[in-house]
Amino acid sequence: MSNRLGIASWNVNSLRVRLPHLLEWLSSAQPDLVGLQETKVNDDLFPIEAIRSAGYEPYFTGQPTYNGVAILARRDRFQSIADPSHGDPRFPDDQKRFLAVTAHPFDGEPLRFVCVYVPNGSEVGSEKFAYKLKWLEVLEARLQEELEQHPRLVLVGDFNIAPADADVYNPLAWHEKILCSSQERAALNRLIALGLVDALRAAQPHTEKLFTWWDYRAAGFRRNHGLRIDHLLVTPNLAASLDSADVDTAPRALEKPSDHAPVIARV
Repeated sequence: MSNRLGIASWNVNSLRVRLPHLLEWLSSAQPDLVGLQETKVNDDLFPIEAIRSAGYEPYFTGQPTYNGVAILARRDRFQSIADPSHGDPRFPDDQKRFLAVTAHPFDGEPLRFVCVYVPNGSEVGSEKFAYKLKWLEVLEARLQEELEQHPRLVLVGDFNIAPADADVYNPLAWHEKILCSSQERAALNRLIALGLVDALRAAQPHTEKLFTWWDYRAAGFRRNHGLRIDHLLVTPNLAASLDSADVDTAPRALEKPSDHAPVIARV
């Protein structure tokens, strides 16, 4: 077995609806650490046994209908998962959008794995947009603390931000719109400037139309009218061993899919 770790992120847009898709994908892709977003399920209804039967140990914090994040750790790759942290008292409220654990592999150094679901923001200039920027500001402060404690760190999730026009199918139509505004991009750049590398772009710097989300409407996936808003950000020491990173579009082509596709990298 390779010492490299498969790290992944997927907004499943309802774990209860998409559980068969997730189990199928875990079996085929076999990632080692997975961050899930929009699980939309209370903790008492989380499908623990189904996930364990697939060979993964789940860590989760959820709520019904909205939000919810989870981390799945492949049991045969880790001797322990420690220091789980749900949320942060500095976040504006108790929405379930942040989860972190420290993973100790059998055959490597520990790493901190952080999974986030950044607020959508609704519309530039709205109250929800202000909430999003505040949430990102708190995340920046939290991430700085995490990096001081954990030199090997992975930050994954649905950031609801396309970093650049190259990550948008129609930059003119999306110019300064939600997910693509200068303010959101600046907030994401501040996170990266703390000392992180965009793994997908590092592995594929010149690939065009590299998207992770496609609107359900107007045949967005079939026409490849997408955005790259799901990211794997890693510390430079992990980026130095980056073997590959890609978007797995196969689950997006299934019947009743999530509107997001998984992103996976090997480090």
